[in-house]
Formats: sequence, structure tokens, C-alpha cells
Amino acid sequence: MSLTPDSPVATQVVPSPNHDERTLPVDALILHYTGMASGSEALLRLCNPLSKVSSHYLVLEAGRVVQMVPEARRAWHAGLSAWEGVRDMNSRSIGIEIAHPGHRDDGTVAPFPQEQMAAVTALCRDILGRWPIRPDRVLGHSDIAPERKIDPGESFPWVGLHGEGIGHWVPPAAIRDGRFFSEGDAGQPIEALQSMFGLYGYDVPVSGTFDARTKAVVTAFQRHFRPARVDGVADASTITTLRDLLAAKPA
Repeated sequence: MSLTPDSPVATQVVPSPNHDERTLPVDALILHYTGMASGSEALLRLCNPLSKVSSHYLVLEAGRVVQMVPEARRAWHAGLSAWEGVRDMNSRSIGIEIAHPGHRDDGTVAPFPQEQMAAVTALCRDILGRWPIRPDRVLGHSDIAPERKIDPGESFPWVGLHGEGIGHWVPPAAIRDGRFFSEGDAGQPIEALQSMFGLYGYDVPVSGTFDARTKAVVTAFQRHFRPARVDGVADASTITTLRDLLAAKPA
């Protein structure tokens, strides 16, 4: 690729061989964390032909942005994934990897540094200014691959990005006692729940059974939109937040 980045936010081009031709128009932006000890280690992997993974951009810990794949090309960042019925999300999206060690052994996630998030914000703004990507199609890897991925995690500041005009967000409904649905439940309420998630974009069959796939989708949704409690249980807070997001979803 050219040594001139597509985005002025990127200060360096380190080409990765791991890309091919797009077959669909770009209409999504996918955010990841690298889950590796350092950004330099992640960069080596994303540019290694044996890894068969890449991303368009990598945002390093101190905020430096490196481009690895031209935006016009199909980077291999999403893997097996789906959103709004489309399964080749690599063709539909631009991928940003954020250097971060990922979830700790106890399941918690360290905060993302302020300078790094400032760079992520600037990069997202630039990309969204050049591509027709709706706010509700700025997504985490866990949204499009809920059974495989958990990044960028529940500490990722989606609300802060939304405050900068990036992504879709509503205030999460308060967590309170009341009726809830969990793995093993079945019936019409589960069909309705699965239908709501499908309307928002998640890939979940409407089976009427709260199965492992449904739990993974609920968990991914909570990581993104109701991070105060991530347990895969569809409580009133989760369902109300989903309802409010659907009501506010761009046409």
C-alpha cells in the first residue's frame, strides 16, 4: 500500500499482507482490543502473514495510530461474524484494533488510557466523515461475534464516544428486582426477546428457547449497552435498555 495513510490521524503505515478484495460496500465500523501484552507485539502479529489476521488501523497505548491495510481493501479482523443478516462483516467494515491487554484473570478490564481514547475518537470521526456508516453500526467485536469474542469489553467508554458523536447509545435502565429470563427458559416471551435482539442487528435465531446462543447475545449486549452487570440474564434493565435503543435506532 502507499506510505500515505487514508486517515490524517494515522502517523505511520506498516503494511500487512493479510487482506483481499471487498465484495460489499463499507457501512460498519468495528472496534477491537488486541488482548496482547503490548502494542508492538500486536503490530507484529497483525502484519505476520502466518497469523492470517489484520486490521485497518492499530491505536497504540500512547495514542499513536498505525495503518496496516488500505480502507478500500478487506482486512481480516472480524472473522466468523454477522450483523443485520450479513455474515461477511470483513467486507462491510473498517476495523480498528486498540492496544490493550484485555480481560484479566478475574474477568475485569483495565480502563483505556485517556490519550489512547482521544486518538480512537479522532480516528473514528475521520472515518465516519468519509464513509456512510450509521451510528448503530459502530460496533464492538463481541456484538458481531458474541459466542467467540468479548472485546473491547465492558470498560470500553462507549458513552464517551457517543458524547463525541460516535456510535449509538441510550442511558441504561436502572437495575432492579423483578422478572428475568435466563438459560433454559422457553416460550413466547423468549421468542419476543430474540426478535427484539434480531431487530437491533444481533444474530440470534427466534427459537423460543433461551439457549447458549441467546445467552451469548444477551451478554454481548450488556457489555456494550448495560455494562454495570454482565451476566447473560435478560432482566428488566437489559430488556428496557434494548427497547429504548430500538426506539432510537436510526431509520
